[in-house]
Amino acid sequence: MLSGVLFRRVGEKNTGIQPEFVNQYLLTDVYCHAKSNKYLRRPVVPSIATLVDPAVSMLRIILEVFRTVFLVMISRLPGFGRPIKKISVANTSVLFHNGRALATCESGPPLRFALPSLETIGWFHGRTAENEPRHSSESGFGGTGVKSFMREWTTAHPRVDPVTKELITFHATFVKPFVRCSVVPPTSKSSTERQPIFDAPVPGVESPKMMHDFGVSRNHTVIMDLPLSLDTMNLLRGVPSLSYDSAGKSRFGVFPRHQPDAVQWFETNPCTIFHTANCWDTLLQDTDINAPRASVNLVVCRLTSAAMVFSAGNLPTPEVKPVPPEYAEDEQCRLYYYNFPLSENAGIQYIRHQWALSAVSLEFPSVAPAYSMQEARYVYGCSTGEASYTVALGKAAKIDHLAKFDIRTLIARGVANPPQPVKGCVDTRSVAQVLDSKDPEDPIKLFRMPDGWYAQEPRFVPRAEPQSEDDGWLLTYAFNEAQLDVKGECLPDAVSELWVIDAKSMNEVVARIKLPQRVPYGLHGTWFSEDEINEQKPFERVRAMAQ
Repeated sequence: MLSGVLFRRVGEKNTGIQPEFVNQYLLTDVYCHAKSNKYLRRPVVPSIATLVDPAVSMLRIILEVFRTVFLVMISRLPGFGRPIKKISVANTSVLFHNGRALATCESGPPLRFALPSLETIGWFHGRTAENEPRHSSESGFGGTGVKSFMREWTTAHPRVDPVTKELITFHATFVKPFVRCSVVPPTSKSSTERQPIFDAPVPGVESPKMMHDFGVSRNHTVIMDLPLSLDTMNLLRGVPSLSYDSAGKSRFGVFPRHQPDAVQWFETNPCTIFHTANCWDTLLQDTDINAPRASVNLVVCRLTSAAMVFSAGNLPTPEVKPVPPEYAEDEQCRLYYYNFPLSENAGIQYIRHQWALSAVSLEFPSVAPAYSMQEARYVYGCSTGEASYTVALGKAAKIDHLAKFDIRTLIARGVANPPQPVKGCVDTRSVAQVLDSKDPEDPIKLFRMPDGWYAQEPRFVPRAEPQSEDDGWLLTYAFNEAQLDVKGECLPDAVSELWVIDAKSMNEVVARIKLPQRVPYGLHGTWFSEDEINEQKPFERVRAMAQ
């Protein structure tokens, strides 16, 4: 389900604003089939718990996979509900590109929906979407052939270049070459329009991996080949399909945006990364003519285990096998900085900087959209007052702090006085110590939710004519858990609010909009501007349950 708040212009000369709550179920193939198949008793697609639970037998997983394939096949027969052509549930993130609002999930292509109604339009394959008046017959994501069904699977976190307006994305699959990338330029009547790139192989990934996010700068793309495998062949080795190797290597593949075959690989200690905050290029002013002339910077939320994956399946984290001392780290999820110097020499490259920026836990990071892919100063995200960040993908996350990091200042401090590589940290203060700070120039600012209130992922919205990068507001859904009963269930009249927080000071709630119903704790959101709403491409119809 998508939930949104439309700020509708009202009054004389449209100078007033009337908030309007909007929500809709996305009519994916799986959802429509589940609603129309009277014989279905449980979900079509197996849950993540089935894939990661060590107690689940190989036979059980094989049967679950075959059941899904069987349901997809018989869905095309009369009397078995709506046909399933794509298995994506489109429930992870949303973005805007080239006149289309898109919902994403990595088990299929993006799904277009309408603004501001949030009604479902159809699957977007890279050139056009279903139900658009001019539907391209040319292949897009996935190409053609038997493997196209799997090759069209697209990351839940594509990036849109704020300057070129290109959509940059990748596709991770179970078959070689395992990772492909696509670059989709905006449509243009210009004869010099750059042609799209679809499914270009990224060499160097040797096995299927769980890849949720990546880094994109103005000139480069960063693929993260981490020791978190997603491989059904693991079952033959006696380990779950989704398995973390705590003694493996983390690999980062950096390549020019339009040349994935020119990838350079960087190796370091094992970790998991589900979300990147920003990525940008730096030209080096080095007197050594043999030194690298450019580098790529990447800021991420780095975890030292795969605990988040098991939490997503509501499962206990398996006991970690003994690891070499150089790999041992405490359980943590921190905002982390990498610097990759680019070289003309073949082989494994070295990482110039790799350390945490703060000991404060952080997840769901973002920057002001206009500053994406360049050296943005501020990163916003979610934190907690607990000792470690235990937010779970797909599970209710108790976010009691929102955070703002001045990463430019923190990186400068780290470069001037480098922490220990890999395990080091620039600012070692706890959440309580940061909250106690009276320094107006503190590079870390926290907004603490009132007791019993919890937030969701914040998104930055700039002022109409901003005077600085942080001149704007953070929007977040907020919920008071005093509206839960003794069993932890929501009361029938439970409602959420949309809070508007001053992003510059991080201490003032500018507005609180009471909504007519509760917005469940969810994953990612975004802000769609008035211009984007008005610039949407035409469509002939929306999806409906009765078709």
